[in-house]
Amino acid sequence: MKKIILLALVLLMICALLLSSCGSSEEGEEDLGDAITLYVYNWGEYISDGYDDSLDVNAEFEKYCREVLHKNVRVNYSTYSSNEDLYAKVSSGVTPTYDVIIPSDYMAARMIAEDMLEPINPKENIENYQFIDENFRGMYYDPDEMYTVPYTFGTVGVIYNTTIVDEDDIGSWDLLWNEKYSGNIIQFNNPRDAFGTAQYFLKYSVNSENEDEWREALDLLIEQKPILQCYAMDEVFNKMKGSSAAIAPYYAGDYFTMYDDNEDLAFYHPEEGTNVFVDVMCVPKNAGHKDLAIEYINFMQSEEIAVANAEYICYASPNTLVRESEDYIEYMTEEIHEDAIDILYGVLDDEEYVDKMQYFHDLPTETLSLMNDLWEELKLKSNISTSIYVICIVIVVLIVALFVIRFIIKKRRQKFFDLYKMN
Repeated sequence: MKKIILLALVLLMICALLLSSCGSSEEGEEDLGDAITLYVYNWGEYISDGYDDSLDVNAEFEKYCREVLHKNVRVNYSTYSSNEDLYAKVSSGVTPTYDVIIPSDYMAARMIAEDMLEPINPKENIENYQFIDENFRGMYYDPDEMYTVPYTFGTVGVIYNTTIVDEDDIGSWDLLWNEKYSGNIIQFNNPRDAFGTAQYFLKYSVNSENEDEWREALDLLIEQKPILQCYAMDEVFNKMKGSSAAIAPYYAGDYFTMYDDNEDLAFYHPEEGTNVFVDVMCVPKNAGHKDLAIEYINFMQSEEIAVANAEYICYASPNTLVRESEDYIEYMTEEIHEDAIDILYGVLDDEEYVDKMQYFHDLPTETLSLMNDLWEELKLKSNISTSIYVICIVIVVLIVALFVIRFIIKKRRQKFFDLYKMN
């Protein structure tokens, strides 16, 4: 009898657990099914990712999808180091395809021209597009506002180490050609930006279709090559932070990241002019989740997320919610750099300097091919300096002279031996 009672109690407990389980399923988290993977492709060091107590915006988007969209979404986030790398990857038809990409203005123009981007009509489909500053709407790369939403904007300048570089030497692009700092200079490791430094210095258009001007810029880069430490992109961070290099042309927003680890660094916009750029969010033509990609882009323009990104990556934001945030301005000037707002935004308010600033445009096919050919020519040029060539020539001359002397001595010995035999 006791066994029967015990068995009955066990059965009752099992039933209670089953009922409780059913009830919790109905009242707790809903079953959202298998996860949808959203593939996002962005520049390195270019999103607030949860590091150092920052907001993890991708994790926040996943949470937003669960709680608001009732979808189980996982963001697969990967990075690239140049627009050309992005273009090569997307145009190759790699699988799985990307859903959201963030090219720069000129690359977006190229991808639009080649029908590589999906029309997303942000004015109609992206609610937070209303917060994009009018100065960044209808720009040359997307005049009808159909394919892109501005993510950040910025400028290129020169970062230098104040303990190594003399203040009298700064102000111009010519610092990158100053032999005094041989072995301490870094150059961009992508053709558009590298040629740009030479073209600004020469006061030529970075969108020139004149072959002679491109070749003159090449000559200037060839002249620079012997004094360079290296060509670099993301590697510039560690080199400038660790003071293993002293001079590098780079993006203003990234200067603050380096300065955070090395307060000996400083930044200036060269007097001859420089590049201003806009990086934009868009959806590739072959994206697997276009509707979700639009949700992601809209989410990135919401106030909390836009401010978090602007504070973390330190690039200028085209989102008015960011510019109007007192917390953002206070954070940037007190926590990042006292001149942060002026460096990021002030240069665009300088009417005299703005006239010297240039946007990269999508180059015609022939000019693009010329640029790439010249870049390959530059990379193939030997790093051996003139002095090394002279040394090599001297060594060769000495070797030849040695052989000639030995030949003469041998001939004299042979002549002496022949005379000896004759006698």
